[in-house]
Amino acid sequence: MTKITLHNTKTRSKEELVPIKSGEVSMYVCGPTVYARAHLGNARPVIIFDTLFRLLRHVYGDDNVTYVRNFTDVDDKINARAAETGQSIREITDGTIALYLADMDAVGAMHPNHMPRATEYIQPMVDMSADLIEKGFAYEAEGHVLFSVKSYQDYGKFSGRSIDDMIAGSRVEVAPYKRNPMDFVLWKPSDADTPGWDSPWGKGRPGWHIECSAMAREILGESFDIHGGGNDLMFPHHENEIAQSKCVGHDFANIWMHNEMLQVEGKKMSKSLGNFFTVRDLLDQGVAGEVIRFVMLSTHYRKPMDWTETKRAEAERTLRGWHAKTDGIVIANAPADEVIAALADDLNTHKAIQVLHEIARKGDPAVLKRSAQLLGLLTDELGEWVASSMGGGLDHEKILQVEGWLRSARNAAMLNSDFTEVDRLKSDAKSAGLEVRMTKETVELKPTQSFDADRLHNIKRGDT
Repeated sequence: MTKITLHNTKTRSKEELVPIKSGEVSMYVCGPTVYARAHLGNARPVIIFDTLFRLLRHVYGDDNVTYVRNFTDVDDKINARAAETGQSIREITDGTIALYLADMDAVGAMHPNHMPRATEYIQPMVDMSADLIEKGFAYEAEGHVLFSVKSYQDYGKFSGRSIDDMIAGSRVEVAPYKRNPMDFVLWKPSDADTPGWDSPWGKGRPGWHIECSAMAREILGESFDIHGGGNDLMFPHHENEIAQSKCVGHDFANIWMHNEMLQVEGKKMSKSLGNFFTVRDLLDQGVAGEVIRFVMLSTHYRKPMDWTETKRAEAERTLRGWHAKTDGIVIANAPADEVIAALADDLNTHKAIQVLHEIARKGDPAVLKRSAQLLGLLTDELGEWVASSMGGGLDHEKILQVEGWLRSARNAAMLNSDFTEVDRLKSDAKSAGLEVRMTKETVELKPTQSFDADRLHNIKRGDT
């Protein structure tokens, strides 16, 4: 069986995945708070852990992998959105979950085996909170239940922080009912206008951190193999999950995996910078879900991911070429060993894609297709954009060839200041019904409704 090694945040080192239950793997990944459409950064962990899910299924068998990703559907942001819009909480969460799944389907993410909603597991959260009080790790104050960080000696160890330093530099809520400003909420009271459930401490609702601990225990048991999420969740969310779970006697997760954050053109994605967009924004702009997925996987998950227009164009061009090579090809029985090895080495998707490039250059198209599908690429579901954007029956390779000629001519013109060949190729491409998109880094040709295949094939290089 393929040996899989993964970087464990808990130990700061790569470790071999040795399932708790031999031959079976369990994985929990923190999901979205469902009050708004998923932005591009939200898609990164989905695509990363979907790729790990595919690898695990390939190695252990489809029926031997259990993947859980939750929905947080009780939250103050959801309550605020309901107040703003006049919609009910359920309308907002049901609608947002449907949009989220549609967007993640578009980038080729398989559905996890379980997608629990927090509101379906309130009683286990109440029970865990009560257990923490009974064991002396939590306390009730003014209708709240709070975890006492001082009661757990390893608090801060996971994220590499000390409690004293955290308190000194903290911006956490200071409340009169807290014994320590770092204590975090397990349960809080609800008023008449806020969703709430009965509990030993009155009508209320859970804090954020208790959700995942309770849901993971209910579905996967007191210990499981892999816990994943973005590195923005390391503290406080995952630190708190570990604390409360360990204090009720659960081993919890063996391996913790965290992906780095996403940037746009080298800057943090931010509404104030005007570079904030949702997955749906890109899809509506004509960026294919498969292209989004390719760009995301081109960078190793533990490195910052920089979304750029250049990478988008390169990904689209590469995928068009790969689809052209594999169109109508019967898929191979197994992926290339080198692709499996790259993914098994801490999910090195960057290296796996390099191997795919090599297979595309001089390998078997059937192996290319099967290997790419291990990364969720070149699937029938995601490949429809090629036909729709390029036109059914088009000679994709000829269009890519003309793109290459135009790119070479542009590069030469930048050196000799003679743009005659560039202008001629652009004119010929436009006459063939191709839209010409050129930037300093990229050249793209896209068919329009006036596309003419005969004129395309009449385009020649200037030196032929």
